Amino acid sequence: MAISKAIFSVFALFWFLFSIVSTLPCNETEKHALARFKEALYDHGNRLSSWSAHEDCCAWNGVRCHNVTGRVIKLHLRHPCISYFGKISVFELDLHCHNFSLGGKVSLALLQLEFLNLLDLRLNDFGGIPIPGFLGSMRSLTYLDLSYASFGGLIPPNLGNLSNLHYLSLGGSVYSSTWKPEPPPLYVENFHWISHLSSLEHLAKYEVDLHKEVYWLQYTSMLSSLFELVLASCKLDNMSPSLKYPNFTSLTTLSLPWNRFNHTIPNWLFNLNTSLLYLNLRGNQLIGQIPKCLGKLQHLQSLMLDDNFFDGQIPSSLGNLPSLTTLNLRENSLNGTLPSSLWLLPNLEYLIIGNNSLVGTVSKAHLKKLSKLKFLGMSSTSLIFKVKPNWVPSFQLEYLRMSSYQLGPDFPTRIRTQTSLLVLDISNSGIIGLAPTWLWKWASRINELIDLSNNQITGNLSGVWLNTIRIHLNSNRFIGPLPSLSPNVMVLNMANNSFSGPIFGFLCQNLNATSKLETLDLSNNDLSGQLPQCWNSWSSLTHLNLGNNNLSASPESSNKFTGGIPLQICQLSSLIVLDLADNKLSGFIPKCLNNFSLMAAIKTLDGMFTALQYSIYEIYVESLMLMTVGRELEYKGILKYVRMIDLSTY
Repeated sequence: MAISKAIFSVFALFWFLFSIVSTLPCNETEKHALARFKEALYDHGNRLSSWSAHEDCCAWNGVRCHNVTGRVIKLHLRHPCISYFGKISVFELDLHCHNFSLGGKVSLALLQLEFLNLLDLRLNDFGGIPIPGFLGSMRSLTYLDLSYASFGGLIPPNLGNLSNLHYLSLGGSVYSSTWKPEPPPLYVENFHWISHLSSLEHLAKYEVDLHKEVYWLQYTSMLSSLFELVLASCKLDNMSPSLKYPNFTSLTTLSLPWNRFNHTIPNWLFNLNTSLLYLNLRGNQLIGQIPKCLGKLQHLQSLMLDDNFFDGQIPSSLGNLPSLTTLNLRENSLNGTLPSSLWLLPNLEYLIIGNNSLVGTVSKAHLKKLSKLKFLGMSSTSLIFKVKPNWVPSFQLEYLRMSSYQLGPDFPTRIRTQTSLLVLDISNSGIIGLAPTWLWKWASRINELIDLSNNQITGNLSGVWLNTIRIHLNSNRFIGPLPSLSPNVMVLNMANNSFSGPIFGFLCQNLNATSKLETLDLSNNDLSGQLPQCWNSWSSLTHLNLGNNNLSASPESSNKFTGGIPLQICQLSSLIVLDLADNKLSGFIPKCLNNFSLMAAIKTLDGMFTALQYSIYEIYVESLMLMTVGRELEYKGILKYVRMIDLSTY
């Protein structure tokens, strides 16, 4: 009994002492160091407002301390608007998020955080300043992420002193603007120092100029602990075809997109057959045929070879990859038929083979085993989709991209079975005739994109409610009054149809919320009436085209109206394109046109035009037909840079 009491007393004493130690406040020296670190930063969004001298620094936003010692061990200061950048495009970043970026300088005071093992400044904006060389002296670091934070200049070679580093990510810039030059890119002159990081497991460099380093692969392949290697847009031009056996035999991810390799896939890559899970070589200049040996990478889950110069047929050996979930071969020069083995991949979720010269038939028998398919991209191929109208697929798609693919002449009613779609693109697919009555209610659940343009679809949309973010119904044969609109819509293109009736009801509809509409094109229809005084509902508009209708007292182009320009149009301060050409205008040009502040601004963030471009495995760029000096021209990639006021008569 006495022994039991003694043990209990010792345990109680230990627990008491532990509870005291575990509630230790942060170290005063480190608290002052963090305060000096904050002073050197720009923090327009007040993200560090909790960093008060009256509070325990271990409770400050982004600061993590050791549970026992109270010493600062982590600084999590990546941008708060995005939790994981890999799943969102740069140009999807909302404008207001830029105000939450940290900037300024990285203070030398960080050296006083002698137990700091994690520093994450990802997705901030340091304006092109160099990466501080003193970081190479912080030997306790195991995790360093400075990616997409707009650092520039030479990467300090003394980062090679961080022998405990497990994770290193550098390079890239999220925020580009027209009021200041692009920050200078990061670059290396000699990459030998990377081979000193013997504990490194993850290495990522984005937009880092590595073109001077011929032996980049030899140095990185020395890292036997490396699991993930990402070198994106780094101006690499050689994958060392002569190398036979790289030392990073534990590599699970090899991602080298958007470089300029002008050769075939090297043989050393096939020696990673026991470990490699993800291979991304998209956007290079790789040539030749897709090697059959890729089928030896038996554990491969993702293969992305899109936007290269591969030719010949798709090798049947790809069907030997039972774990494959993603296969992206679009934008090559592949030809021939699809190998039957592709249709036997039981885990395939993303099949993207568009923009190739593929031929042959795709039938129900081919697709019946792809029960996990989520993304099907077959645009701009000569494949023939041959299934019965009442066929019910075994899969539920989220993305269907079959633009410039012969689906017509009948409307493909089988898509009605797909109730999880986020993106539907069946533009220019030869569809002729009346849209089915179920289409619009079914389509209201599609969130991101509906593109039915450049077909010959007919129907009356007067009772239809459109809810998708980007809607393209242009160049069809729709008739009747305009449909109703959700405030969520950002792009609406219904040009080149036969819509008729007054435009008043459309522009003055009760949206019950602020409209997000940025691009509206209703040109080349038969709309009539005067433009009402409802412009305050459309304050986000940047591109507006109502040309070639029958409007009166209207400020838009080719409407053959008379009278002056209504003053209410000046409420659209975000307009950057205003076309009033080929009309019968009279009177004075309103002075309030100078309210188009965005049109004249030199401080225009690319992120303001979030509706014009986005990326879901494929980069999708909005386009707009505009009359310039009597010629109708299509603006696409540069649309966000176009600024135009046209008051002329042709």
